[in-house]
Amino acid sequence: MGMNLTVHRLKDIPAETWLPLLNHPEVRRHMPLAGDTVWTDVLAMEWAAGKDAQWTDNGFGPWALRVDGVFAGWGGFQKEGEDADFGLVLLPEFWGRGFAIARDLFDRDRASLGSRPISILLPPSRTRMKGLARLGFLPDGELDYDGHRFLKFRLLAP
Repeated sequence: MGMNLTVHRLKDIPAETWLPLLNHPEVRRHMPLAGDTVWTDVLAMEWAAGKDAQWTDNGFGPWALRVDGVFAGWGGFQKEGEDADFGLVLLPEFWGRGFAIARDLFDRDRASLGSRPISILLPPSRTRMKGLARLGFLPDGELDYDGHRFLKFRLLAP
């Protein structure tokens, strides 16, 4: 069963559309860096503008995602040291489509990434990892980010 994935600048998605994702307790459980932030329209739009600025600063960045015309979340690549770090944050009703969305984003953004290594950082709360291996990622240790532990995976030859 196919899906129609469209990508958009984050700022082009209205704030009220972001709030159910950014404040969703199941989503936040896997986002330890969000802390106790209660997202408002203003905070969501400032956050979106910061994410979009990565396109100007780095030549790549994250996208807002719509699946079959419905807002699903955000995903894409962000500069983390010399790596392009891949992130994907979806509303729970789209969690079963994460692998297909990730593959689409990898194919779509490969040219803008060049030959830089690609990494993924996941909190230990994420336990479903089979899709990472299917994408070619291997465990690459752990790291502490702002006092939170993350598992690191790396795709050595994108």
